[in-house]
Amino acid sequence: MKQILIATKNQGKVKEFEALLAPLGYHVSSLFDFPDSLDVEETGKTFEENAILKAEAISNQYQMMTIADDSGLEIDYLNGEPGVFSARYAGPKKDDQENINKVLEKMMNVEKKDRGARFVCALAISVPTQQTQTVVGTCEGYIAEKQKGLSGFGYDPIFCLKGSDKTMAELSKQEKNQISHRADALRKIKDLLN
Repeated sequence: MKQILIATKNQGKVKEFEALLAPLGYHVSSLFDFPDSLDVEETGKTFEENAILKAEAISNQYQMMTIADDSGLEIDYLNGEPGVFSARYAGPKKDDQENINKVLEKMMNVEKKDRGARFVCALAISVPTQQTQTVVGTCEGYIAEKQKGLSGFGYDPIFCLKGSDKTMAELSKQEKNQISHRADALRKIKDLLN
């Protein structure tokens, strides 16, 4: 069985990767299995750059194939904000509710046609001594005028899917996992691993 390390301490992400990679013959481990792992500073200007930084640092530390991701929300009206600062948009505490409040405040009185947004997920695969490969997945939608729904996390309660008035937080986990930016990126990375 081939070994692959997912550079995350997010149990939900680990489960998503296991579901996708186990059928391809991969044994998935995560940073939970490596408590002494580096804390990689995300200094990139794009999701892709941050994913590469994490994947390469962890891959080099443990000399094994590593996948890292960086993801977030881009809002057209705000020139791509919050972008790579999605988790700490309202400050270093990484508070989901404060981040949502800041977006809703900035988007107040903006017409629906100007509320376009997307979730973006960049995945990087790093193998020691090989060129790092990346894929980017997206999920298109728009910013709701108020938050709705109790599922999901992050900006899910204010992100409506294109052509729908449902937010990501109103979808079941199964529905979200089929259409999310991470699902899109995972489908693309599967092609690189086959």
